[in-house]
Amino acid sequence: MLGAGRLRGLGTRAAPLWPGRAGSRGLGARIRARGVSTSWSPVGAAFNVKPQGRRLDLFGERRGLFGVPELSAPEGFRVAQENALRKADLLVQRVCSVAPGPQTVLIFDELSDSLCRVADLADFVKIAHPEPAFREAAEEACTSIGTAVEKLNTNVELYRSLQKLLADKKLVDSLDPETRRVAELFMFDFEISGIHLDKEKRKRAVDLNVKILDLSNTFLMGTNFPNKIEKHLLPEHIHQNFVVAGNHVIVDGLHAESPDDLVREAAYKIFLHPNAGQLRCLEELLSNRDLLAKLVGYSTYSHRALQGTLAQSPETVMQFLEKLSDKLSERTIRDFEMIRGMKMKLNPQNSELMPWDPPYYSGVIRAERYNIEPSLYCPFFSLGACMEGLNTLFGRLLGITLYAEQPAKGEVWCEGVRKLAVVHESEGLLGYIYCDFFQRAGKPHQDCHFTIRGGRLKEDGDYQLPVVVLMLNLPHPSRNLPTLLTPGMMENLFHEMGHAMHSMLGRTRYQHVTGTRCPTDFAEVPSILMEYFANDHRVVSQFARHYQTGQSLPKNMVSRLCESKKVGAAADMQLQVFYAALDQIYHGKHPLTASTTDILRETQEKFYGLPYVPNTVCFRNVLLLTTL
Repeated sequence: MLGAGRLRGLGTRAAPLWPGRAGSRGLGARIRARGVSTSWSPVGAAFNVKPQGRRLDLFGERRGLFGVPELSAPEGFRVAQENALRKADLLVQRVCSVAPGPQTVLIFDELSDSLCRVADLADFVKIAHPEPAFREAAEEACTSIGTAVEKLNTNVELYRSLQKLLADKKLVDSLDPETRRVAELFMFDFEISGIHLDKEKRKRAVDLNVKILDLSNTFLMGTNFPNKIEKHLLPEHIHQNFVVAGNHVIVDGLHAESPDDLVREAAYKIFLHPNAGQLRCLEELLSNRDLLAKLVGYSTYSHRALQGTLAQSPETVMQFLEKLSDKLSERTIRDFEMIRGMKMKLNPQNSELMPWDPPYYSGVIRAERYNIEPSLYCPFFSLGACMEGLNTLFGRLLGITLYAEQPAKGEVWCEGVRKLAVVHESEGLLGYIYCDFFQRAGKPHQDCHFTIRGGRLKEDGDYQLPVVVLMLNLPHPSRNLPTLLTPGMMENLFHEMGHAMHSMLGRTRYQHVTGTRCPTDFAEVPSILMEYFANDHRVVSQFARHYQTGQSLPKNMVSRLCESKKVGAAADMQLQVFYAALDQIYHGKHPLTASTTDILRETQEKFYGLPYVPNTVCFRNVLLLTTL
């Protein structure tokens, strides 16, 4: 999953950004822990031990987040944003004064980069940093830069400087394909922002965009908040499965893998219980998106959002979803019947299949049918082994090696964040990946990829190296035990690393189209391809080995694991079809025909097949794709 923050136009095209510098290499093989196999490669060892040496100092002198000197303290975000806005003003003056040509596109891209380098970094920090002061400062920076971007997207003088280039056929024909494409994309961003409107309507478009940005941030942040319920409303014997605070039980997730039906039911109903504020925020967000779309000339927000993607239109998207749903129908019914049969076998007094059941009972079926018990596999999937496997795979496929580096003091936001240098056998250093893999209080539960700085060719001929963050929620290693992954966690790791490699390998001339800054319906392709490697026994057998003995995962266990992934696949896909259809309906014709919750119920019944649970919403589970 890509990071949540987005700025259109002169901001990012597909995923969030900022600079990092190399520290001194050499975590690697020198680090050893009692009870952990000592035969790991340096990158495997770096992830299979508890961090040692310097601890994060919250009060001493800092180098600055990602090596950015200004960000040694929260106040630095104001300095960074002011510097970016000053540079943006100078670049606007410059591009409006130069003769149209390739230089026009270079300056536009530099203008975009100067704003992204603050906005995208701030977008990550505002949700991931453990200190409230940093989060608040980052959120202010997001709002400030976002407002500036929307104003630039309706700046007539800036627009005309690009229009002069694209209106000159001889000049356009002289541009290389990449430069021409980037110029067209910048022009497209002007057009969907309402550059063709009169002055009053352009101001209205800016105001709507800023309001939408604020509402989007509020809504996305709200999806991470836990829900709580008074203790006496839950059976006492399941309290231990949740966090208890005073007279309340706090539920911060779905507990989908719990073997206790009542725990899963309680978690589903409590965690997905509608929050009145969130519902109002969603309805206001959808309404304002619709107003913006109509103001700039689109019949719906979905038409505006899908313009320029591979799908191109909501009609195409819905045709695809309906056709896919029809093709899945029989297999989905069989999957649900199989899952229902397992529930009836284990719990005959309560055999009705409910939305909180498929993840758990699918796992039971896998375990029974293929003798797949996650606890038997976890010792073979230490985090270090999985990282070593990725390193080997990238070396063979791409000629790339991952090197663990020691971050400088203040460079990372919490202890446990690892830094990887990505090095190509002939091209050299390609960029940096910061691995924020471990659980902590207040950290969002989603596994995400964030662009912190996009790659681009600078005017001096040097290449600006991309920097990304991968954020997972894995258990911490201890002194004697490395982090052990379930097969599902391993697959998620491969998925997110696919995004990272997309960012590292997308070495374009312009940061506006680097890596995951691509059509949003293509952005998941490399990461989905990586899941196929995680499900191929030829790959898994190369790295899955016991964290203590070094014994390889037996071949028959590898084969059974890979084959078991097919269980319930149609039902899983059907759930994604439901989410996508819901997204399209929410961003379709307005006013909506019913409340967002009623539409959710109707869409779930049409596209999923399991009953809607009264007083629940799935907004925590579904990323509204047209917000990208």
